[in-house]
Amino acid sequence: MILLATAHFLIFAVGLVIASVLRHGAHYATPFASAEELRAFLALSPTAVWVSNFFLFGSAIPFGIFAVTTVSRLRFMGVRAAGTNIAFLGGLIATIALILSGSVGWILSEPDVLASAQIVKAVSFLNFLFGGVVFAVGFGLLAAGVSVTCYFMRLLPRWLVTFGMLLALTGEVSSLSLVAYPANFFIPITRYLGFAWMFSVAVALTRDHKGAQPVYSREAT
Repeated sequence: MILLATAHFLIFAVGLVIASVLRHGAHYATPFASAEELRAFLALSPTAVWVSNFFLFGSAIPFGIFAVTTVSRLRFMGVRAAGTNIAFLGGLIATIALILSGSVGWILSEPDVLASAQIVKAVSFLNFLFGGVVFAVGFGLLAAGVSVTCYFMRLLPRWLVTFGMLLALTGEVSSLSLVAYPANFFIPITRYLGFAWMFSVAVALTRDHKGAQPVYSREAT
C-alpha cells in the first residue's frame, strides 16, 4: 500500500513538473478563461499537454490498486461493515475519473482540435470535470468509507480519522463547484492533502494488528 500511494504521487508529480518545464513559464489558463485565451495557451506547447495527461492517466493505475488493496486489507482484518463498500465505490469513481480526464485531456494535444477555440473550451471543461470535480467526489467517498469504518473498528488513530473525514467533506462540497465557482477551492484541497492521507493510511494499516476491535457490539455502518 505504501508503494502504491508513493507511485501514484510520483507519477502525478512528474507529469506536473515536466509539463511546467515544457511550457517555459507560460501563464496557466484555466477552463474558465475565454475560449481564445485557452486555445492560445494550449497551442503554445501541445507536447506539455499530452505529457501531463499521459502521466495523469498513468497515475490512475496505482491509485485504483491502492483503493482496492485498502478495502481488501480492511476485510482481511475482519471488517464487514458497509463502509468498505462505500470506500470501494469511491475508489472506483475516482479511478475512472482520472482515466477519463487523462484520455480527454490528451485530445487537446491534437492540432486539428486546437484549431477550434470552441472545441478546446468544451474538451477542457470535460478534462476539468473528470479530473477535478468527479475525482474529488470519488476520493471523498473513499476517505469517508475508510475513516468511518476504521473509527468504529479502532484501526486508525483519531487524528487520521478526523483528517479523513475532513477530506471527505471537502471532496463532497467540491461538487458545488458545478453551481458556484468559489467551491472550486475545495478541489485542490482534496487532491493535494489526499496524497498525505493516502500515505498515512497505508502506513497505519500495514502495521501489525491483532484484529478489528469494534467500539460497539453490533456491526458498524
